[in-house]
Amino acid sequence: MQVYISADIEGTCGIAHWSETERSSPEDYRPFQKQMTREVSAACQGALAAGADGILLKDAHDSARNLDPAALPEQVRLLRGWTGDPLAMMSGLDTGGFGAVLFTGYHAWASCPGNPLSHTLDPQAEEVLLNGVPASEFLINAYTAGYYGVPVAFLSGDEALCAFAWTLIPEMVTVPVNQGIGGGVLSIHPDAAVERIRAGAEEAVRRAARCRVPLPDRFDTQIRFRDHTRAYARSFYPGARLEDGRTVCFSSEDWYEVLRFYHFVLDSA
Repeated sequence: MQVYISADIEGTCGIAHWSETERSSPEDYRPFQKQMTREVSAACQGALAAGADGILLKDAHDSARNLDPAALPEQVRLLRGWTGDPLAMMSGLDTGGFGAVLFTGYHAWASCPGNPLSHTLDPQAEEVLLNGVPASEFLINAYTAGYYGVPVAFLSGDEALCAFAWTLIPEMVTVPVNQGIGGGVLSIHPDAAVERIRAGAEEAVRRAARCRVPLPDRFDTQIRFRDHTRAYARSFYPGARLEDGRTVCFSSEDWYEVLRFYHFVLDSA
């Protein structure tokens, strides 16, 4: 079995401030860059222990140049940087042959109090709804996995997101490492996070066939921006419409078209 892993940082154990996610503040960033790599490596080790033949790993945070390749198992192929295609955090999944998707370091959706760093792709988006449900990057990327017929078997990150993930895919394995409390974070020990992620990933890959993603027949999405001028500019995407000055809406029966909409409209650039 080939396994696909998408790795973010805002759900990494103990992380509590934006400066800890940014290469531009190296003293704050480096400890969490290291912990992100440790957690991802643990997920890879668990997947390999469960019989994975190989792993495609997408570094999916910010510059997409966070993970230390030398600290990863040799069976891992690492996709760094951004290709520029609509799959974004799931780039490469469309090459086929994957039996499971794993997510590490993922965080709650925009405006969710479960993580002080909660957001959905663009920090300027105050709220993103998908078929009436607050959309996290996990939900968006899980639907992408479902679109390509790949089960979503594992998630590590904050407690609020893990609780939601279970409602979507009850058979998947989740490892909550943080609990958001206002602007703070209550976390488990980083070493405990690494061990739980390794064990959880191993269990997840073994049971991946039971973790199919329920994909809706139609997708209606609304993005509410903090700045009305940003919403106005994004509303000119083909098929999009502007509501109440700050909300851009789009609908399609094809998930890839929604991804294309997000790629050009829900973008931090």
